[in-house]
Order: sequence, then structure tokens, then C-alpha cells
Amino acid sequence: MSSILSRVFSRRTLFFVTGGTAVAVGGGYWYLNSGPAYPQSTRETRRAPPPWTPPSRAEMLASLKASAKPHTGPDSEEFDLLIVGGGATGAGVAVDAASRGLKVALSTKLVHGGVRYLQKAVFELDYDQYKLVKEALHERKIFLQTAPYLSDMLPIMLPIYKYWQVPYYWVGCKLYDLLAGKENMETSYLMSKGKALETFPMLKQDGLVGALVYYDGQHNDSRMNIALILTAIKLGATITNYTALTSLTKDPLTGRLTGGHITDTLTGSSFPVRAKGIINATGPFADTLLTMDNPSHKPIVQPSSGIHITLPNYYSPRTMGLLDPATSDGRVIFFLPWQGNTIAGTTDTPVAPGVGAVRDPVAPEEEIRWVLEEVRRYLAPDIKVRRGDVLSAWSGLRPLVRNPSPGEAGEGTQGLVRSHVVHVGKSGLVTIAGGKWTTYREMARETVDVAVGVFGLEHRVKSGCVTENLRLVGSDAWTRNMFIGLIQRYGLETDVAKHLSDNYGDRAWTVCSLAEPTGKTWPLHGTRLSPQYPFIDAEVRYAITHEYAQTAIDVLARRTRLPFLNAQAALDALPHVVDIMAAELNWSRAQRKKQIRDAVEFFKSMGLPSAVVPEPVPRGIVERAWAWVRTGCGFGCGLGWGRGETRARVRVRVRVRAPDSHGRARFEPAELAALTAAFERHAKSAGGVGSEAVIELAKLGEAVLEVQGYGYEGATGKDFAYVLEEAGLARSEGLDFDEFIEVCGNLKEVAVAPALNMYKRERGRIPVEKSGGGV
Repeated sequence: MSSILSRVFSRRTLFFVTGGTAVAVGGGYWYLNSGPAYPQSTRETRRAPPPWTPPSRAEMLASLKASAKPHTGPDSEEFDLLIVGGGATGAGVAVDAASRGLKVALSTKLVHGGVRYLQKAVFELDYDQYKLVKEALHERKIFLQTAPYLSDMLPIMLPIYKYWQVPYYWVGCKLYDLLAGKENMETSYLMSKGKALETFPMLKQDGLVGALVYYDGQHNDSRMNIALILTAIKLGATITNYTALTSLTKDPLTGRLTGGHITDTLTGSSFPVRAKGIINATGPFADTLLTMDNPSHKPIVQPSSGIHITLPNYYSPRTMGLLDPATSDGRVIFFLPWQGNTIAGTTDTPVAPGVGAVRDPVAPEEEIRWVLEEVRRYLAPDIKVRRGDVLSAWSGLRPLVRNPSPGEAGEGTQGLVRSHVVHVGKSGLVTIAGGKWTTYREMARETVDVAVGVFGLEHRVKSGCVTENLRLVGSDAWTRNMFIGLIQRYGLETDVAKHLSDNYGDRAWTVCSLAEPTGKTWPLHGTRLSPQYPFIDAEVRYAITHEYAQTAIDVLARRTRLPFLNAQAALDALPHVVDIMAAELNWSRAQRKKQIRDAVEFFKSMGLPSAVVPEPVPRGIVERAWAWVRTGCGFGCGLGWGRGETRARVRVRVRVRAPDSHGRARFEPAELAALTAAFERHAKSAGGVGSEAVIELAKLGEAVLEVQGYGYEGATGKDFAYVLEEAGLARSEGLDFDEFIEVCGNLKEVAVAPALNMYKRERGRIPVEKSGGGV
């Protein structure tokens, strides 16, 4: 007995017990305190923060013009730095430079983590890719600290359909966690098949083994860009939008840059600006300014195009994204909840040589269809992925640094590192190129460090880089529960209050103060721009008075993102938005009509079909009287301008509903007749007396494509295969007439891009492919 006790209570046993207990306690403490802690508000009161209104655009322009005065010494109005470009990089450079005490100007025409890169770093032994991942993981955590209201953690699922992929993905995600270290958001974990389907019920069940979930960051890029711009202004920077650098000025003796000429694109006036140094932060357009500086410049930026489509929110759960790292052509596709909808898309489509970067690139139809086909591969077969469910579609450009190795030219853009390059020209022009949103702050730090040395500004800076701990405008008094106070004070709907809190931070109090009463018992304030989304009228006024919005496109696309969420909803909201802006900016009817025309043209790049431009909301006695006449309340009724005629312009009517035997599809009479004729031309008897005519599957595509003018021309072989499989007809020997019409109806839902124009009088029905609200 004593020997047993001596073994149990031996020093070795006590050592292992003590060590195991310490490890368990330490591990438990680490686990309970892991993940990012949301920073506390810096204010000690629940009262709204004091309002702050930035200087007007006119004051900013005056400051730019004053820099040309030939003064020297401490009273000189000359800028230390003139930054060209107002995207993520340019705004980040402005914040960094202004926070160091430099006199900064920024001119812009507009104010607008990577698992796959880790795979390339490990399996291709690419140190540049490794550095990019490590840098992005560090910056990802800073996002949550400096702009907590704009940044969120999002769990992303990698569905696994082969058992050998389990250790492959698990090791990759754990390495991702390890690289993040103490800055990791949450630990990745393996999920069983049942749990994966419970979390993501839209997922295809056949062959599913399980899923791996890792955490990444998500933010609203347009609001983040505005927060950076406003932070730089609050720190003393002079920033103007709708101003273009049209020429550079150089010292005739040294050839060094001394400034440039700025053109106000709203008025056409030009004026000189003096600065000790110029920074080129124009993203995919960097080569344009480099060529202006040096006509013999060879391009260093290779733009990469990314296609994105927005789908209704029922395509994904609200709290889980999905990533497919191995699509049919090797690109990565993401499928994420975003602003109440679902966004799907990819990157790494190289821009065609010689085409160059364009301001508003349009998403090619073939790319939209490719994304939909990839989405179908992962969703359950009872979910019909329809072309008509695409609420918006757009293409974006990412400035990748061109790979200098000729041997890599055939690899498209995936071999181009997204890391940045700081280039200094002979004239002293500093160019920051490459990079991505996640690493904007580090790019800005390095750029300003270089600029301080190149332009001799060491005596002008008050400190080094402080942006790692500098909270952006809107962060100081924000808490995750602030939206409750907005509801209690202003009587807002919950989703509206949450939206304002999460997009404006503590500036939401100022936004709400601009809201007009609704005149209802509830909500008391906050008239929505679109009934489907939480954007309200006060945001339009705030964008004008506090965020330098000059056009309807500024408000809808660059402040609220509504066209990116739903192009049709943006079109519906457009006249109301222009009406609010007209009241603030005193626009004439001609100006309002131009704003609407320009916005409709822009919406076309968001996937909106061609549309007749809607009329502005009547303002003033004359306009209202004319509108009263046109709506049939006066003598216009007798001239054919009556109420019914006007309603026909802004509403669509159902003319023909196909019989129930033809499924849910609705056809024009001429369309149904054309389909019937095509069937009769290609069908043959199934055999036997009185047997029904059928059409062979091999001739199905030929028959349908003969029907011109109804959208079937764009259907692909994959579309036909999808609708046949969905209807259970893929292994049939032939289709009878009812089955043929059913397939055609399903084909319209899945493959035909709607051409609905709610303002076009000739359109007389609601096509089924539009019933999901898409474009």
C-alpha cells in the first residue's frame, strides 16, 4: 500500500499534475480572452458628441488657390505635400501626413486577409506572398481598433467534398491562425456535415464531408473611404473632390516638381497650386500621372478586373460567408452576406492589353453567367439560381504591380503580388502603386516616410507615424449599443438605427438631426429612400453638408452604395434623392434632369438595362401645375394625357398569363406562337397511332434559339443542362409540347437577363425572370 501511495504522490507525478493543471488554466484563460476585444468608447457620457461640420468645398478651393502666392518662410501657404488620388491609398496618405503635422492638400476627381495568397506563399515558396499575408493580418486587427463601427468579423466557410481535403484545409487555416498570432480574430475550426448544413442550409448536401470555418474582416469600403477623408480634414488637410491635376510645374534649373495646375471640373476654372512634393496615389490610373511627368515612362501597373454580383438575401445566411478556392477555372469565388443582401464574385481577370483602366467598367455578361454557374455548383438543387435574381452587377479594378519577369507573363494576374511599390521619379514624383484595402495604412506609412526624406521635410514633421492608434472620425463615442439611443431619441425603426450606427459611428447623431418627421405614429423620423433598404432622407442632406456630395451619383453610389445593392431600387429612389438635393443646392429643373440622366447612365454600369429617364419631382407652382394637368386632374384628360395614360408610364401591367400547364412562365402571345411553331418544325411522332409529338433533346437548343427577340439567344449549353436536370428531364428521350414550354419558361427564369423598363410605356407585362427583383 505504501509503495502505491509513494508512486501516486511521487515527485514525477506531482510534476506532471502541476504542469498539466498550469497548461489547462493557461489555455482556458487564453481561450476566454481570445478574439478581438471591441474598443471602449473614449467618452464617459451617453450624451451625443458635439457636432462637427468640416470646411466647405469653397473654403477648400480657396486654400488651394492661396498656395500659389509667392510667400516664403513660416507664413507661406505652400503645401508640404500635394496628394493626387482620393481612394483608399490617397486618403490614407493624407491621414498619415496630416497626423504628423505636415501641410497637406489632396486633389481627386472622385471620393470613392488572403487565404489564397497564403497557399501560394507556402506551396510556391513565395516570400513576397508570405509578407503580404503577414502584413494583411496585422492591418486587419488595426481596422477593428481604428474604425470599429465600420469593421466586423465574418466567419467564412470552406465546404469540403473530399476526405483528403480535410487535413489540407485544416493545416492551411491553422497556419493562418498561427501567422496572425495574438492578432487573430477567432480560431478556425472544423465543422461536421450536419452542423455545416444547419449553419448554411442552402449548401449542396450530396457528397458533403464537412466544412472548415475561419474568420476574416469585412468593412464598408465607401464609408471607410469617407471616414479617412474626414479624419484627414479634421487633422488640417485641404481636400477637394471634382478637381483634376491637369499639368505639372517644374523648376527649370533642376527639373524638380514644384506643383501643378488644378482644374475644378464642376466650373471649368483652373489655377496653380504650389507644393514641396507631389504623391501619385491614383491606383489603377497611376501610369497616367507617371506619363505626364515623363512621356517615355513604361507602365508599371497591370489592372486586374473583379466581377461582383448582388443577389437577394435568401441566397446565404446572415452570419456566414462561403469561399470556393478551387473553381472550374482556378479562380477564387466568394459568396458573402453584405449590407442585407448576398454578394458573389471573384477577382483576377486581367484587363485586356491596350485597353487600360476605365472609370466605370461594366461587368461582362459572360462573367456574370460564370459566377452564377459556380454558385449553382455549391447550392442545394432545390434552389433555382436565376439570372433574374441578379440585383446588380459591376466590375472593379485592382492595381497590381506588373511582374518584371518576362517568364511570368502567361500567368495572367494571379502571379502578380498585391504588395505595394513606392517609386521615386527623377523629378521627385513619389508614386505608390499596388497593394489592397487591407494594407492601405502600411502603404501610407511607407509612402510618407519616403516623401519626408525625398522632399526634405524632416524639420516639418512633429512625430513619426501614429495611425496605428489613431481612431477615425465617428469612432470616439461609438458603442455597439449606440443604435438603441438613436431609437429612443429619434423614434427610428430598428434596422434604420442599426444601419446609421454601423455606417456613421457617433456621427449618426448628426445625421438623425437632419431627418424630417414622417408624420406617422411610428417611425417618427427617417423616411426611407427605398422601402427595401434602411437608407433615409437625412443621409442625403448629411452627404451634402458634411461629406462634399455634389451629384446624385455621389449620394447613391459613393455614400450609400444603393446601386451596388440593387440597381432598380436606386433608379426608383433617384427622383426623390434629386429632389432633396435640389432643395439644398438650389438646382434648376434643367440641372435636376441632367443629374437624373447622368445617374441612369451610371446605373447601366451596375447592370441596369436601358431605361427611359424618369422625370424629376415637380418643384414650384408652375411645375406642380403642369404635373397636375398631366395626371389628368385638369383639361388634359380630354387630350389623352389622363390619369390612366400617366400611370401607364410608371407602372407595368400584366397582359397575358400563360396556362398553368405551362408552369410559372408568362409569355407574350407572339412569343408563345413562335415557340409553338418552333416545336412543330422540330418535333416528330413518338410512334404509334395517335401518339403525341415530341422533340429530341439533341434538337432542343436549335428549336429554342430559332425564337428571336425574346432573350433566348443568350442561353448556353450549361443553362439548358441546368433546367433539364432541375425539371427531371435530363434523361428523357424527348419532350412533349407541355414539357417543351416548361423548359422554355424555366430557361427564361434562369438564363434570360430581364429588359424591364418600368418607365417605358410599351412594356406591358411583368416577366417572370424579373419576379425576384433583379436586373
